[in-house]
Amino acid sequence: MTDRETRVGSRRAPLLRRAAPALLGYAAVRALGLLVLAVWSAARGASAHTLLTARWDSLWYTRVAELGYGYEVRLPNGDVHSNLAFFPLLPWLERSLHALTPLSYADAGLVVALVASVAAAAGIFAVAERVHGPRVGLCAVLLWAVLPVGIVQSMAYSESLFTALAAWSLYAVLTGRWVGAGLLAALAGLTRPVGAAVVAAVWVAAVISFARDRSAPDPHGARSGQRAPTPARSSGEGSAHPTDGAREGSYAPCATGASPPSPGARVTPRAPVWRRALGMALAPLGAAGYVLWVGHRTGAGPLGYLDVQAGWRNGFDGGYAFARFVAAKFTSFPSALAGLGLIIGVALLIWLYVTGVRRRQPVELLVYTGAVLALALCASSYFGSKPRLLMPAFPLLLPLACALARLRTSRSVLVTAGLAVASAVYGAFWLNGSGPP
Repeated sequence: MTDRETRVGSRRAPLLRRAAPALLGYAAVRALGLLVLAVWSAARGASAHTLLTARWDSLWYTRVAELGYGYEVRLPNGDVHSNLAFFPLLPWLERSLHALTPLSYADAGLVVALVASVAAAAGIFAVAERVHGPRVGLCAVLLWAVLPVGIVQSMAYSESLFTALAAWSLYAVLTGRWVGAGLLAALAGLTRPVGAAVVAAVWVAAVISFARDRSAPDPHGARSGQRAPTPARSSGEGSAHPTDGAREGSYAPCATGASPPSPGARVTPRAPVWRRALGMALAPLGAAGYVLWVGHRTGAGPLGYLDVQAGWRNGFDGGYAFARFVAAKFTSFPSALAGLGLIIGVALLIWLYVTGVRRRQPVELLVYTGAVLALALCASSYFGSKPRLLMPAFPLLLPLACALARLRTSRSVLVTAGLAVASAVYGAFWLNGSGPP
């Protein structure tokens, strides 16, 4: 890559070109999922379009887009389901697209989700490529596409939008673009409550960078706040694509137990202190602003949003309710198999996270993934939603992407194709069931 290609004005095009195979593969997987859903739904006399745009949470989002906040449902048991539980960015986008086009609110939500899913795939590729290289980036995107709950990426839900904002915010941190990271984190905080995980990643990475500034002098002799000269690009396979302000040098190893790159292998030129501080200041504005607004609207003060979530029986209990739910599965033989599957699934998630720690994933990814895991597994919310709540934790897929990338191309294609078919069939079965995803 030439110096000209690394300029700010042309740096996006090379990344998009490198991501093109991953995005094409992602589009093919999602198209297969939608096709199977359409055929399955037609065979049952159901509407795939309705399942994607006008069921469950998508109805709540379109109602916010059309009528604003203030709608609630009071259940016979006393619970109050208020639409204040739903963060505003997706409804805002639905309302804006509806105003600019002939699309209905529901169809506008579907378009936003589809576009956001592609943006999320591109962001996942960018992060995975930055850490492990382009082949792992391709595999990470395909693995995210073939998740059993991958059909949610094509629904008028907020998971795709949130994942896109989170992935690009993390990429901005990885490449030293602190103001952009803060802005994207603020938008993620306006999308879902788990936006706090993105804020935490930005803050921890910034604090560590400040600590390094104080504890270690610049090896190139630059004064604090100045950009140091970047090291020469390493030659051979596995060299990074340098960008202005990005980490350069060798990719991190994929193999378990391999030695991590030396501290000088990937260097982030120092951003001025004010940029890092501004990124930290911007990051929490979205989530904090909405939560405080809800508290003011309900008259319950800063913790009013927690009261709204309590009306949905959502809360954070450290995983006690989830543990009781799993334990209850062992009361009979058929359900005991489901309980065993849940235990295996949680163990796999923890193993993948520990593997990321052992392979020294960047701290921003570890903080983000850990927060998403904690908020999903330790919440007392509807347990059937936990798989899709975990969908934004894409860094968990990096160890699996490394393993897939080490296979011969023919084998990796065969594995991915098999997973894509299984995901499409499961997604169609899932959405045509009786409950929400």
